[in-house]
Amino acid sequence: MNDSTALLPMRTGEIRIHDAEGFEGMRKAGRLVAECLDMLVGEVKPGVTTQYLDDLVREFVLDHGAQSATIGYRGYRHASCISLNHVICHGIPGPKPLKEGDIANIDVTCILDGWHGDHSRMYGVGEVKRKAERLMDVTYEAMMAGISAVKPGARFGDIGGAISEIARLNRLSVVEDFCGHGVGRLFHDEPNVVHSSDYGTGPELRPGMFFTIEPMLNIGRKDAAILPDGWTAVTRDRQLSAQFEHSVGVTETGVEIFTKSPKGLDTPHTVKP
Repeated sequence: MNDSTALLPMRTGEIRIHDAEGFEGMRKAGRLVAECLDMLVGEVKPGVTTQYLDDLVREFVLDHGAQSATIGYRGYRHASCISLNHVICHGIPGPKPLKEGDIANIDVTCILDGWHGDHSRMYGVGEVKRKAERLMDVTYEAMMAGISAVKPGARFGDIGGAISEIARLNRLSVVEDFCGHGVGRLFHDEPNVVHSSDYGTGPELRPGMFFTIEPMLNIGRKDAAILPDGWTAVTRDRQLSAQFEHSVGVTETGVEIFTKSPKGLDTPHTVKP
């Protein structure tokens, strides 16, 4: 029997160190997934269904010679996760239309030439309430604080420490049930990147490490629950949740963000290209 999995990298329990070829592969995959989410900016509006948005993602990825990492992953059937309002993550696209004032996280992972670009961002649907805007702003700020902590010689705990500090100062909670992860030729690799941790803890950051930073912040309590579909995670108190995600690599001097939007559309409140 031909075992095609033998040709694929496997999780080893160790954090991989990538070379210049890896950086170039991740730049291309990261740019493509950022362009995919840029494409959605003008499409996220009242009356549009999340299934329609997922169809756009599926077509975009295929049209650009890439594959969706989520279609078929553990039985998942969609090209994106779309999480609305009190959904923390892994929301399943469907026929329900978006409403004025909704907030949505759209998470897409594509595979280009064997490399995974993993990226998510928040979208406001029409006019959103100030508390929702503030939640999105602070969540983005927390992610960027975590990314700013990445440099050779620092610790993975410094990432979670920086995120936790921003959340605490703004009286928001950090979801602890989900974390970032290693990424590269594997969708999910070592290490787990915890978003609520103490400075100076965890493994040392070294040049060539690739991983995601993807904090989820809640207006209410941090507690999550999984719906019967086995995927959708929601806040137990039904308060709003937000998430931003970038794929990054540790360089000799700091950090490179692979999934930055070429048009600068990956920050909160951007309404048009």
